[in-house]
Amino acid sequence: MARDTRKDRLGRVMAFAYGEVWLRPLEGGLEWTASPDDVEPVPLSESLSPLVAEANRRSVEPL
Repeated sequence: MARDTRKDRLGRVMAFAYGEVWLRPLEGGLEWTASPDDVEPVPLSESLSPLVAEANRRSVEPL
């Protein structure tokens, strides 16, 4: 998980290609690109809350 500091968004790092970092929103959706200079890792303590929220959401979705 990383933060795009320019857009102030959290995302999952999907790839590093063509000199850009590809991130996907935690809740899913379209990827976006960011400059490596604008991406910083998210500390584990900060990343747990969104991951738990996503797991909780998935647990109540119908199959």
